[in-house]
Amino acid sequence: MNEAKPAEVISLGCRLNIAESESIRALLAQENDVVVVNSCAVTAEAVRQTRQAIRRARRQRPDARLLVTGCAADIEREQIAAMPEVDGLIPNTAKLDPRAWNVPATAPPKPAAHTRAFIAVQNGCDHACTFCVIPQGRGPSRSLTIAQVLQQVEQHMALGAPEVVLTGVDVTSWGHDLPGSPRLGSLVDAILTAFGSLRRLRMSSLDGVEIDDQLLELLASEPRVMPHVHLSLQHGDDLVLKRMKRRHARADAVRLVSHLRERRPDIAIGADLIAGFPTEDAAMHAANLSIIGELAIVHGHIFPYSPRPGTPAARMPQVDHATIRERAAQLRAAVAREREIWLNRQIGQTLFVLSEADGTGHAENFARVALPPGTPRGVILPLTPTRIEEGLLQ
Repeated sequence: MNEAKPAEVISLGCRLNIAESESIRALLAQENDVVVVNSCAVTAEAVRQTRQAIRRARRQRPDARLLVTGCAADIEREQIAAMPEVDGLIPNTAKLDPRAWNVPATAPPKPAAHTRAFIAVQNGCDHACTFCVIPQGRGPSRSLTIAQVLQQVEQHMALGAPEVVLTGVDVTSWGHDLPGSPRLGSLVDAILTAFGSLRRLRMSSLDGVEIDDQLLELLASEPRVMPHVHLSLQHGDDLVLKRMKRRHARADAVRLVSHLRERRPDIAIGADLIAGFPTEDAAMHAANLSIIGELAIVHGHIFPYSPRPGTPAARMPQVDHATIRERAAQLRAAVAREREIWLNRQIGQTLFVLSEADGTGHAENFARVALPPGTPRGVILPLTPTRIEEGLLQ
């Protein structure tokens, strides 16, 4: 007879999924022989990876009950349900409800100890970007209250987390559904005020057009807010941005980054960019390429466009796959050049690095740095890199 194995949660996709996977893991702490795939469906490639993860999990745990939740469980429901490896689906909107897992609804599950604590302060999205399928899987925007967020921060700090990361589907829309419609800056300020011993606060992808004045000031001047902003930029051409139904123009992004750099010269900029959006011609692609240099994007997430079911962009004139792949490679190369220049500027500088379990850590600006042998996980130490090896500061 096979020995029972504890529940396992496999997380794919965004930082929000990482945070939610921790909650699912805590909910299933007393369960055995269960594997959960917390899936992603943001691109066709993400769905492919989800299916691959399901097959791999079944091979590794042939006797376990295999359940799938996350965006693909809703958006690609029929296809995922038809996979012979899958025993059941948990709707994305129900995955943090103990009843969905048939476990007792006792006290809220306590988080596990981690170097960086991901706190999902917001979920869902009220916008309708023409390429995006995520609102189909996540529903409308909804926010935790300040009190709920502070409670989670307190739990993670009690476990020794030196850094907190605020995450969500559309983090900068936090508070729009709460009484008085507070803005994200007020939440960040409340966390910093309540927890004077919190050393590092970071945020996941931000929609620049929704960064309020208070948040902008904190990003520009508060040392405990990390000098690292990742923007939901998507493209560098105004007509493409309009066809995407984004709410900003190229000049808005340039103006925002310029203001941040004037106030905080060491800030590192990241961005999401889509290659080969429908109707994108050579001039539009050139604008997309050029914004990487103009903003000095050093943390780039490049997504080759893929049509998602039910989205308006899927009905627009498509760019051929070979061109999309070529343009995505050019965008990645442009980011790599900016990153190399930026990493070279870190040599000889004292960086305060939060150590991870894999022998590396992240500086305040999110540069990855090799750690001295034997460094324990979860400590912040000053390091002065002298060289770069394979993109890693040494």
